[in-house]
Amino acid sequence: MIREPDLQPRDLLAAVQWVRKLAPGLELWLTGRLDVALAGGCGVHLPEGHPHVPPGLALLSRPVHDPAQIPTRAASRQLLLSPIFPVTGKGPAWGPGRLLAVLDAMPRVAGRVLALGGITPDNAARLRHPRLDGVALIRGLWDVPEPALAVDRLRTAWPTPRNAIPPSIHPESR
Repeated sequence: MIREPDLQPRDLLAAVQWVRKLAPGLELWLTGRLDVALAGGCGVHLPEGHPHVPPGLALLSRPVHDPAQIPTRAASRQLLLSPIFPVTGKGPAWGPGRLLAVLDAMPRVAGRVLALGGITPDNAARLRHPRLDGVALIRGLWDVPEPALAVDRLRTAWPTPRNAIPPSIHPESR
């Protein structure tokens, strides 16, 4: 997911094209810019408060900060249940117990379901559930001295998801 709200559209499109060239099979998401996502041929992650985008116009990713949002977002290609663990500025954490209970009760959804928020290689395994397709990290990779090591540890803690980053673009394989 490319999440750079301060970049101009031309620069965002260049970033999308660069990732596409580096990892052609990767399912790519761009946060909040439907116009650039359409131009770049990727999905769009619609943050809270984003204007409605009709289904079928683009692949949609949606955050879920409250389980009551799931039915209205169930047609999305991707749901990010968040925040699972405490994250500064992101509201109350669900905690693993609440996440697992929500997943047990969750109706069928069209796309994949990922957990996000405060996840690290040390706590990811606590979230395993048959309805959870994987985990997503932002600060868990940005805030560590060796992101490649964190990715390796995460891959050990969590089985390879269906849409994993191909090993050929892992920094250690270049």
